[in-house]
Amino acid sequence: MKVDIFDFDLPRECIASEPVHPRDTSRLLDLSEEGKISDRRFYELPDLLNEGDVLVFNDTKVIPARLYGARGEALVELTLYRPVDGIQWMAFIKNSKRLKPNDVIKFYTDTVSAEQSDFAAVVIEKTAEDGVLVSFNCSPSELGRKLEQFGFMPLPPYIKRERPQPNSLWHRFNDNENYQTVYARHEGAVAAPTAGLHFTEDVLQKLRDKGVREVFLTLHVGAGTFLPVKTDDTKDHKMHAEYGVITQDAADIINEAKRNGKRVIAVGTTSLRLLETAADNHGILRPYADETDIFITPGYKFKAIDMLITNFHLPKSTLFMLVCAVAGTERMQHAYRHAIENGYRFYSYGDSSILKCVNKI
Repeated sequence: MKVDIFDFDLPRECIASEPVHPRDTSRLLDLSEEGKISDRRFYELPDLLNEGDVLVFNDTKVIPARLYGARGEALVELTLYRPVDGIQWMAFIKNSKRLKPNDVIKFYTDTVSAEQSDFAAVVIEKTAEDGVLVSFNCSPSELGRKLEQFGFMPLPPYIKRERPQPNSLWHRFNDNENYQTVYARHEGAVAAPTAGLHFTEDVLQKLRDKGVREVFLTLHVGAGTFLPVKTDDTKDHKMHAEYGVITQDAADIINEAKRNGKRVIAVGTTSLRLLETAADNHGILRPYADETDIFITPGYKFKAIDMLITNFHLPKSTLFMLVCAVAGTERMQHAYRHAIENGYRFYSYGDSSILKCVNKI
């Protein structure tokens, strides 16, 4: 399938660099009924769901995986995306061309200069596609604390933030709070499951009061989610693997709902991808604890989900391909034109949509 099918023009002003407050006042494009499109606010979500429906949330928690460092006079920016062991990580690194094995990168913040810093990593290996393997100069038990001290939230590359200047005032905005769901629990993601950023405790309680059930799974989102598709055909694109867990209890609740004719609504493409990985060809979900690199494009028949809540995605991205698989390419192209014409905000800090799945087994 040609990647150009999933292209569209997106004005720069549609890309959100800050979220709205409160979270649930973001806009919600309602595509829950075939042939209809409605403009709503996210706090109206409980009105669209029924008693016994199941919302499936990804409770991964984002770690401060962006680091600013120096190799001599050269400044580099690392985004960690996959742990190899307790102190070794794969990372995407800006300005990495001159890096070579055994180079040492010393990390800094707004208050600790590279010269003063005791936190560093050595370059182990560079690969053509997968970035750079680095090893940190601390014990596994210390690494989490060091990342909390030196790391920044790994915002997507289209959200611009200033590089911290040593010994100068640096405002981390409110990204530490804004780029985290209210139900985040298990640390390990290096990108937020952004569909969940719109939920507030008030919306969650209204959903519970209506009898909507909630289920939590965990998929540690990797920075590979931001990588562009560089091939001309979808069959040539390689997805990065991400680790996920579905418990027996979660599987039981979802299977029961499906037996009773209730709807399963994935909150975000990460929840959807893990559900579809773990479901068998009859739509029965089983416990799961492994990596997934599932790549969903139009023509895929969904086994587990009935609806999807998701933000607005990049042109020609794997995520836009996925939503086209859920609701139909022509419908999503029309919906995105509507969103652009009506001032919806795109990407991680942008607005939301709810889609009915029209391609099921």
